[in-house]
This record gives sequence, C-alpha cells and structure tokens, in this order.
Amino acid sequence: MTDTRPSDDEAAFIAAARSNDAARFALITERHRRELQVHCYRMLANYEDAQDLTQETFLRAWNKRESFKGHAALRTWLYRIATNACLDFLDKRNDRTPVPAELPDADSEVRHLQPYPDRMLPEDPQESVVARETIELAFIAAVQHLPPRQRAVFVLRDVLGWPASKAADALELTVASVTSALQRARVTMRERLPGRRLDWRSPATHELSDDERGVVRSYMDAHERNDLTGLMALLRDDLRFAMLPEPGTLILTAEDAVDGWVSGGLFQRGHDDWRCIATTVNRMPAAALYLRTPGDPEHRLLNIAVLHIVDGRIAELTGFDATGKPWLGLPATL
Repeated sequence: MTDTRPSDDEAAFIAAARSNDAARFALITERHRRELQVHCYRMLANYEDAQDLTQETFLRAWNKRESFKGHAALRTWLYRIATNACLDFLDKRNDRTPVPAELPDADSEVRHLQPYPDRMLPEDPQESVVARETIELAFIAAVQHLPPRQRAVFVLRDVLGWPASKAADALELTVASVTSALQRARVTMRERLPGRRLDWRSPATHELSDDERGVVRSYMDAHERNDLTGLMALLRDDLRFAMLPEPGTLILTAEDAVDGWVSGGLFQRGHDDWRCIATTVNRMPAAALYLRTPGDPEHRLLNIAVLHIVDGRIAELTGFDATGKPWLGLPATL
C-alpha cells in the first residue's frame, strides 16, 4: 500500500489539530474509515469489533493530534494507531483466539468470526485489487492463528506492503524482529491455506465468476424446493462446514452434511418454507436464507450461507446467524 494522499491533506489535518477544530478533524479522518475498518477486521475477524476499534482509532487520533507533525503520511499515522488499538484489545481479550475444536476433524476454530458486508469495503480501487483474497473467510480465519504481534507484522508487510522499517517503527520493534516474525507468519499461513497462492499483493480479481453465480442460484433453488438430492449434488465430498458461532467445524461427505441438517430439523415440518436472496460478503458468493414458520405471514431472515466454490461445487460452506445484524444490509423480512 502506498500513500497517495496529497500533502494538502496533512496540512489541513495539522491545521485542524492545532485549532482544536473537532468537526474539521472528523471530516478529514472520516475519509479513511472504510480502509481502517477492513484493517481492524483483518486483525480481529469480527465485524462488530472492527467497528468499535475503528472508532477507538479516531478517538486516540484526536487525543494524540498534537503528536502528528506531518513527517509521515496521515494514512500511515492512522494505520499505526489502529494496529496498536487492535493489539491492546487482543491483549485484554482471551476469547479472541482460536479455540480447540470439539471434533477430531478440525484442530481449532475461530468462533468469533463474522462476515464482512461488501457494501462496507473500501471504494479505493488500489485497495480493492487485493480485497477479495485478503478478505475471504479462509484467509481471515488463518490470520487469527498467528500471535497478535506476528499477525500485525504479517498484515502490515504482506497485505499492506509496508517496508520492514516502517512496520518496525509502527510496532516499536527492530527490523530484525519484524523480519523474523514475518518469516514465522508465512510458515503458518502456508500450513493454514494449503494450495492457495500467498502473493497477497499481486492483482487478483474480486468479481464473482459466472460459475459461482450459477452455483448460488442452484443452491437457493434447491433450498427453496427442499430438494435434498439437488443440494447434495452441489457439495464436494470433502466439504468443510461450519455454523458460527456454534462449535463444530466439520470435514464430511455431502451425504453426511445433508443428513446432519435434516436430523437437526432443517427441511422438516415448520422448517421447510424457505425463500432466499443472493448476496456477497467478504467478496464471496452467499445466500441469505429466510424461513417462514407456521402462523407467520412473513419469511424472516435466519442465516447467511457463505460459499467457497471450486470447480462448480461447494468446497466450504460457512453459515452465520444473521438475526439482529442490521449491518449486513439485508432486509429483515421478505
């Protein structure tokens, strides 16, 4: 990531800080909200936490406004504050680390993982170049397996493209420490994302393919028709399934997956009147699932199913409870 803001931005910021003009200060920093929120999300894997820490970043920036001299770009200064705010948060929250899985097929789970609504992603085309592969759920979950400071080094260096000296300064580490942490982080990421490319800064498409859109349509159609055979045909035999925040990430056959859903009550009387709408979160294809229960005139938003599609079939299905989450930008009823 390069600093592209003109020097006038820094000058206006310094003037606002020196004059204690809170309104002008807020106007200037607000331009960076979306990218800072994505940065906090990569650090924390939780949309609501990212919102809170972005606001904390702006509060800290206001309190430290006199320390900004314009020697570094405003954007860099804000990223430094945001990174350290996230590290402070993680130091205090033991519940924001992966926990042992309750099933033998998965070694640990990120139960606090939340989806990220695409409408809140940065509009800056330079940021969106890498947004998909560094915002997808598998990437976000993998990053959470890094210790917090190692995580910060990895995000600053390999995602944002900061030089080692700049990352070291932001984290108050030596360049040697940053280099060592990055090497360890890359090893972990290769283990967590086998078979996926690790050159996060090279251009990557963020548009859904026709193949992905077609699978989503078929998935929604099968769901609405309670077509278990059709649903099963869309799933890979080595499907990875999770329903968050409930425990139990599973790697199982398509038949076992569907049998498990049915035994849990889905597609049975009272849970068989579905409507779906296609959406995207984390720049991934997804289906919002609406259920109408007996006696209710409306279909109500229940879950969102996020799909990772490989060769025309669903390789990973991550379900999230979508109730009470207006920030997803989905209608509550249909």
